[in-house]
Amino acid sequence: MYAEIIVDIASEQVDRVFTYRVPEGMALQPGMRVQAPFGRQIKEGFVIRLKDTADYDESKIKPILSVLEDYPALLPPLMELAEEIRSKAHCPLCEALRLMLPAEMRGGRVKVKTEEYVRLLIPKDRIDEAISAQKNARRRKLLITLLSDGEAHPMEEIRGMIRDVREPLRYLVEKEMAQVFEKEALRTPFYGREDALPDPDLTPEQEEALSELVPALDQPSKPFLLHGVTGSGKTEVFIRLVREALRRGKGTIILVPEIVLTPQMIQWFRGRFGNAMAVLHSRLSPGERFDEWRRIRLGLARIVIGARSAVFAPVENLGAVIVDEEHEQTYQSDRFPQYDAREIAISRARREGAAAVLSSATPSVYSYAMARRGDYILLEMPHRVLNRPLPTVHVVDMRQELRMGNHSMFSTLLKQRLDDCIARGRQAMLFINRRGYASSVVCRKCGETIRCQRCDVSMTYHSVDRTLRCHYCGAVTPLPSACPACQSPYIKPMGAGTQKVEEELKRLYPGVGIIRMDMDTTSGKNAHFELVNRFRAGQAQILLGTQMIAKGLDFPQVTLVGAVMADMTLNFPDYRAPERTFQLLVQVAGRAGRGEMPGEVVIQTYQPEHYAIAGAATQDYRAFFNREFERRKADLYPPFTMMARFLCESRELPQALAVAEQIKQQITEEFSSSPLFRRIFFIRADEAPINRIQDRARAHVLMKLLNHPDTDKLLARFQEIADMEYPVRVTLEINPASLA
Repeated sequence: MYAEIIVDIASEQVDRVFTYRVPEGMALQPGMRVQAPFGRQIKEGFVIRLKDTADYDESKIKPILSVLEDYPALLPPLMELAEEIRSKAHCPLCEALRLMLPAEMRGGRVKVKTEEYVRLLIPKDRIDEAISAQKNARRRKLLITLLSDGEAHPMEEIRGMIRDVREPLRYLVEKEMAQVFEKEALRTPFYGREDALPDPDLTPEQEEALSELVPALDQPSKPFLLHGVTGSGKTEVFIRLVREALRRGKGTIILVPEIVLTPQMIQWFRGRFGNAMAVLHSRLSPGERFDEWRRIRLGLARIVIGARSAVFAPVENLGAVIVDEEHEQTYQSDRFPQYDAREIAISRARREGAAAVLSSATPSVYSYAMARRGDYILLEMPHRVLNRPLPTVHVVDMRQELRMGNHSMFSTLLKQRLDDCIARGRQAMLFINRRGYASSVVCRKCGETIRCQRCDVSMTYHSVDRTLRCHYCGAVTPLPSACPACQSPYIKPMGAGTQKVEEELKRLYPGVGIIRMDMDTTSGKNAHFELVNRFRAGQAQILLGTQMIAKGLDFPQVTLVGAVMADMTLNFPDYRAPERTFQLLVQVAGRAGRGEMPGEVVIQTYQPEHYAIAGAATQDYRAFFNREFERRKADLYPPFTMMARFLCESRELPQALAVAEQIKQQITEEFSSSPLFRRIFFIRADEAPINRIQDRARAHVLMKLLNHPDTDKLLARFQEIADMEYPVRVTLEINPASLA
């Protein structure tokens, strides 16, 4: 028997199968990980297939040395999926296969955890006799009594109950009265409470959605787009669909865009399904992530909840893949190999005969266009549960506030509504999509803005420790006492961030509980869970945060939501800025009025006339979509075209620009006489909008490409161009999540 193996080396030079001999007696299956000699080294590899004959001299074929697990780590559908990623991302197959496994499995950086257990070997009918025979050996009697239930007990538990247990245990083991053995101990993430939750009654809209979704568990279907307003009960639809999948012996994967949403979703699912579920996200320890992956792979957990990478969870007999808040850009990975979890979910569902469900109150323009064209099946839930009304939305023109002499960060209306909310003992959420105290520090004499020395961005002031921080590279420096440019002492933090808003709230409402959620306060392992639970338990009346609080969270006592600087995202250098602004505002507005009390939203903006702001105020998704769709069509932006760019990074900007110009020139010359050149609508070499990040200058070749089968040939050639030798780092990005 011979095995074709992909060696785990990320290099195009070895991106092919190598044939090894399977030693006699070694049980091997495709998908297993093995160790094998490669040159003078021993390398890990993935078994792709087995065969009975070799294609060349058998005497030169080396044997596999060992098998790393006694089961295939890679399921057949995931191996096929890796081949698809390899083709689309133009990467070595081993890079795609690595996506399917916890990173720490490579190189044996994480292992199965075991604990010592003790079991009594004395027959039950002789236990009393054994206890009597110990005479004055009090600790032996105590130990036998403790183990008399016939169960295996952890050694840690026994040590906690019997002091100096070593001697009596040694005696019992020597007399073959007890046994000490190793047993696997699963490292379990913190899930919170596990109270059983009752099933609520379904609304007619939920029942109608399920009537379309459930049949897709058994028969192939187009992907579904579930468009339901905030508070319409989409999660309950997921829960009922998962239950139907379990009844059929099938598993489910549920993707969420933010780690902050994971604890809430876990609580809901644990309350219905108990230990049948597992969780996968980046905040788990390596051991927890490995053990959760093993629970899934061994069939102990049939429901998986997690962030982007959970789409690769080794669920056998997959029934459904659900992508919640499908519009979020966090589903798109810009790391090599690049992939979009939404596309992977659809591909995996199609490959494994499962239902693919994309869900959002504000679907991406692309997904809604696919549904309108008929490529997706559109399911709509336009009303909230129990016919609760959508919140009333007020748009405040902050220019008018300034003319009226209000220089506060809070408009008169928002301040009045906050006063009323606090007085009534209700809860409020305030959203500002910028952390820190001030967005920049400016010299009032010369106008100099203190910028990061490694990035082309202004430093953000954090008042807690009086430091300036770069939110791109993490650089930290003390707030200077004088302007670095002119030595003037007149430097001042400008703009506002979450810290500054928090400070103002504490001044206005002394004694009122305030919780701030941003990257600074949620860096701890369970910080998201603890802060959300504190707010849900009523330990604070105001929750202040960045976009992590803007979606998916359900707080029945929240009656007021304020968007402090609503139009901040409109100024991003990206064609999707209006779409993202609309989505963010509708999502954050949807946190209000989810309980029995009606909700109210105050949107503060300097651009009230912008169609994204106006559309968010009316919460009319279709009107916004039609306007944005026509703009994209007129300007030839996706979904009418495909965006691609070569990102060139170097120590010096002129060098990065020179390579960008070189690549542009090569593409123009190579394809100018080819019909493929007609697939390129636009090409430009320029500085990137942020021309320095982490001390690397950035230039790019930006292109708009026609969506056409021929474009795949262009992209394949572009990847070859990106892989050529350059004096700078060059990366090809297809429809990148950010064009900054």
